[in-house]
Amino acid sequence: MKLSDFDFDLPSELIAYEPVAQRDQSNLILPFDNNKIVKFANIIDYLHPGDVMVFNDSRVINSKLTLEKSGTKININLNKPSLTQNSWHAFAKPARKLIIGDEFEFDNHKLIVTDKFEFGEVEINFVLNGIEIFTFLDQYGQVPLPLYIKRPPKNELDIHRYQTVYSREKGSVAAPTAGLHFTCELLEKIKAKNITIQFITLHVGGGTFLPVKTENIQEHKMHSEYSHISPLVAETINKAKSENRRIISVGTTALRSLESFSRDRKLYHGAKETDIFITPGYKFQIVDSLITNFHLPKSTLFMLVCAFSGMEEMKNLYKYAIDNKMRFFSYGDAMLLHKKVY
Repeated sequence: MKLSDFDFDLPSELIAYEPVAQRDQSNLILPFDNNKIVKFANIIDYLHPGDVMVFNDSRVINSKLTLEKSGTKININLNKPSLTQNSWHAFAKPARKLIIGDEFEFDNHKLIVTDKFEFGEVEINFVLNGIEIFTFLDQYGQVPLPLYIKRPPKNELDIHRYQTVYSREKGSVAAPTAGLHFTCELLEKIKAKNITIQFITLHVGGGTFLPVKTENIQEHKMHSEYSHISPLVAETINKAKSENRRIISVGTTALRSLESFSRDRKLYHGAKETDIFITPGYKFQIVDSLITNFHLPKSTLFMLVCAFSGMEEMKNLYKYAIDNKMRFFSYGDAMLLHKKVY
């Protein structure tokens, strides 16, 4: 398939630069109900007792750092830890200004550039004095907002809202955005309806923002991300599958984890780096329904939803969403999709 097959025109005014006032008051489109649009809080009406909802509990870290070299500001966006302790891979802009061995001081701590790779990626070693890496980032880092959002660092709105209410495992450098719509109150209502909530972890990497540059999409090199599924979660989901109960993935990150650990319609537990690339033709093993936001044209995530619910169906749904002024991307509106049965 060609990259151009996944292109569509998106008016810039539909990009959501700020979240709605209340998390669960964003809009939710229901393609299985004649494209009905409701408030997200009403999703409870479309969930059934016995459903299993799977959430990604990864927590966004302050992974954006600003360096200065010879009067030039260099933005560093951490991607994921490397094999060496306190070393991370990161994307630098402009990367050409950095050379291996460059050192940068933050009070009594240091950052050292230890390697350079293609596509502006570098490796940075943190030499820290008496604190661990996440404490350092809490103090000196910034919320890693998508590049299209221009706001001052450490903005209180983003510190609070670019994070799910149930996040706990530190490690993501971008939010698992489908989860941003949930409030603690909505989660309690879901539990009260006898719906099982399970948590898996996938640390969203900086590669989630990288565009697909190859016209033949199969030539695209997918970024890898750390994922973990516990034995209890695997057991719970396998039992639900055996009883024909619905598995609902909250977001594409949870879906990628579940499908990465699946084989022969069974879910396995463990921890690994996953680079699963889901495109039309993929046979889904675990997930029956998906809650997700609206994605970029020509992105790997738009390809994923086309694989899940049908290519023509998604193109038509996106056109309908655009015609109805729904809000796109991280702080935007959501949809509840069902897996297409062929």
